[in-house]
Amino acid sequence: MHDAALSEVRWDRMTAPALVQAVRDKTVVIIPLGATEQHGPHLPTQVDWRLAYEVSQRAARLMQGRQRALVTPAIPFGMSEHHMSLGGTLTLNFSAMAAVVGCVVRSAARHGFERIFVLNGHGGNIAALETIITELTIDLKLPLACGTYWQIAADSIRNILEHQGQVLHACEAETSMLQALSPETVMPLDASLKTALVPGLSAIEGVNPGIYRWQQLQTRSPLGLVGEAWAATPEKGQRLLDAISRDVADALSNQALWDAPI
Repeated sequence: MHDAALSEVRWDRMTAPALVQAVRDKTVVIIPLGATEQHGPHLPTQVDWRLAYEVSQRAARLMQGRQRALVTPAIPFGMSEHHMSLGGTLTLNFSAMAAVVGCVVRSAARHGFERIFVLNGHGGNIAALETIITELTIDLKLPLACGTYWQIAADSIRNILEHQGQVLHACEAETSMLQALSPETVMPLDASLKTALVPGLSAIEGVNPGIYRWQQLQTRSPLGLVGEAWAATPEKGQRLLDAISRDVADALSNQALWDAPI
């Protein structure tokens, strides 16, 4: 095969015969999953799918020489009902997301790909996605996997951020990464772009942190952000993208992920 075809990581830039050939290389197919939703008054609605897609492509390139990987077009919609009250959001419900993710995974599997990974970039997708991948694994009998980029790279992210410990929403981390990727889409920042950081699944002050309760985000944050967005810088964003992509590449190049029995 031509060297250019071997180095290409984007599914949508390849021909069908080249993709058929890629099956023979035990190629990992990475499916980026995100959301199209409000991200405060300062960020565009593309954040979640754009970051998942960017990290997927960078990771696939970093995997070259260890494990071949291809990246499908991003799924730009996710489960974002909790953002609807703030405007600008396009959401799926569980059955719709299960159908979309399931159809893309099954399509790749029908072509012969066995190593399929969904890289998630939206917190509202996490619980549902794990259930979807579990059911697809049982049905297809393939070593399918999924992960959320900030959970895969949690330690690296913590070591870079200065004012919060993890990726939140329209925060120090996401704002920095968008500044690095598309600075023209980020509005000017000021000290008002922050919220109190309440720990726990419910994010309700005084409630046991192990309790989960659904709320619309507007109840928690009228600005539609969670974290310290004011502290973002493009330099920090580039460091985050580099570190996250490296951690994802290392995780997906680990052969034990694919060889362990179902």
